[in-house]
Amino acid sequence: MRISVSVVFTVCLVLTLCGCGSGESQADATDTVRHEFPDTLRVATIYSPKSYFIYRDEPMGFDYALLSGLAADKKVHLDLQIASSISNALSMLDSGYVDVVAYEIPVTGEYNRRVVHCGPESLSHQVLVQPKSGKTVTDVTELVGKDIYVADKSKYYYRIMNLNDELGGGINVHALKADSILAEDLLEKVAQGELPMTVVDSDIARLNRTYYPNLDITLALSFDQKAQWAVRPDHKWLADSINAYFGDERPRRQINVEYRRYFELSKALPTVLTYDLSSGRISPYDDLFRKQAKNLGWDWRLLASQGFVESRFDSSVVSWAGARGIMQIMPGTARANGVAPEALVNPGTSVEVAVKVLAATDRIMQRYVSDPVQRQKFVLAAYNSGAAHIIDAIALAGKYGLKADVWDGNVEEALLMKSNPQYYNDPVVKYGYFRGRQTVEYVKQVSAFYERCKKNIKA
Repeated sequence: MRISVSVVFTVCLVLTLCGCGSGESQADATDTVRHEFPDTLRVATIYSPKSYFIYRDEPMGFDYALLSGLAADKKVHLDLQIASSISNALSMLDSGYVDVVAYEIPVTGEYNRRVVHCGPESLSHQVLVQPKSGKTVTDVTELVGKDIYVADKSKYYYRIMNLNDELGGGINVHALKADSILAEDLLEKVAQGELPMTVVDSDIARLNRTYYPNLDITLALSFDQKAQWAVRPDHKWLADSINAYFGDERPRRQINVEYRRYFELSKALPTVLTYDLSSGRISPYDDLFRKQAKNLGWDWRLLASQGFVESRFDSSVVSWAGARGIMQIMPGTARANGVAPEALVNPGTSVEVAVKVLAATDRIMQRYVSDPVQRQKFVLAAYNSGAAHIIDAIALAGKYGLKADVWDGNVEEALLMKSNPQYYNDPVVKYGYFRGRQTVEYVKQVSAFYERCKKNIKA
C-alpha cells in the first residue's frame, strides 16, 4: 500500500529521545555536509498505536509526528508507504522501494547486519501489569503463587516461564490462545478486574495507562531493548543527516512534546456518567442545541448528550489529539469548514461545526444503513473515530458473518477487530489499525445519557 502524505490529509470522508543509533562513530560528519535530504523522502512505517494510525480522519502517531516535523523543517515531501510488518518494511528498504523505515526496529545483531539505525531512540522492557488497588507486587520474588495471564508462545510467555524457572517454580502462568488475544485485550481485562496480572512491553504499557490510569506498570521484568528507525547500509549519509536533525534543540523538544502527548496525556473516557438533571435543563447551551439540532433532524437532547460526553460542556477543553471546544472538533475539521481552530472555544461555533460534520457523516452512512435509528449510532461512532474506520468495520462485519447494518453486537464488534493485525491487514480494510474500544464505549455513553435525558427533560 502506497500513500503520499499529501494524499493522506485529503482522505477525510466527512468534509473533510534521540540517539546516534548506528553504533558507528559520527566522525563521518563530512557525509552529512555533502548530502542534503532528497526532495522526496520515501518512508515505510507500520500501522500501530505508537507509530502511525488515522484518528478522526487525520494521520497521527508518535513516529509520524516526528517524521512530519522533519519533513516540514527540511521542506521535503513525504512519500509514506504502509508495510504490514517489520519484515515487510525491511524488504521494502532492501529493494530500494523506500529510503527510511520510520518504525522502531530493534537494535540487535540480527538487524545490525541489515540496516543502519538512526533517529529517535526508544528504550523498552517487559513489565508486570497489575491493578493499583490492593497489595501490588514490588519484587519478582513475590510472583510465586500469583496468577499471570499471557498469550501462548509470545515473548511474554517465554519471559515469564524463564523467570519462573529462575525462581524455582511457583508462578501460575496461564497461556491463552495467541491468535485470539492481544496485549491490549489483556491490559483492558486487568484494568477492569477480570484478570489479576499480565506482562507487556513498557511502551505498550505506558500508552495503555493513558486509557486505564488504574494500572500499575512499575515492576520491570527484563532488561532494556533499544530500537530506532533504519536506513540501508549504503545510505549511512542519510542516517547521519537524520541523527544531526534530531540532535538539534527544536526536534529534541518536539520529541518530548510528542512523547507526553502519546504516552502521558489521559485518553480515558469517564466510566460513570453522574450529572444532575433535576433543574429541567441539560446544559447552559440547551437553546443552542435546540436550534442546531433542527438542521440535523435529531432530537436536540441527543445532540446535547453528545456534547456532555465530549466535554462536560467545558468550552476550554483540548484533548490529547488537539480536539477543541464543547463538541471536541479537530483542527483540520475546523479549517475544512472555514473556521480557525481558536474559534472553537465559542460554543455556538463548536456546535455549528459539529452539526455540519454529523450531517455529512449521516449522508455517508445512508449508503450502508437505511434504518435512521440504527444509523444514529453509526454516525456517533464515526464522529468519534472518523468515518473511514466505521466503513472498514462495516466491511469486516459483512465478511465475517456479522450484520453490516446493525451497530450493537455486530459492527461494534467488527470495529474492535481493527486493533488486531489479522483484521486490520485484511484486504477489505482500507484504513488500518484502530483502537475501537474507546469508540464503542463512546456510543454506549452517549446513548445511556440520552436515555436519561429523555426520561427527565422535555423535548
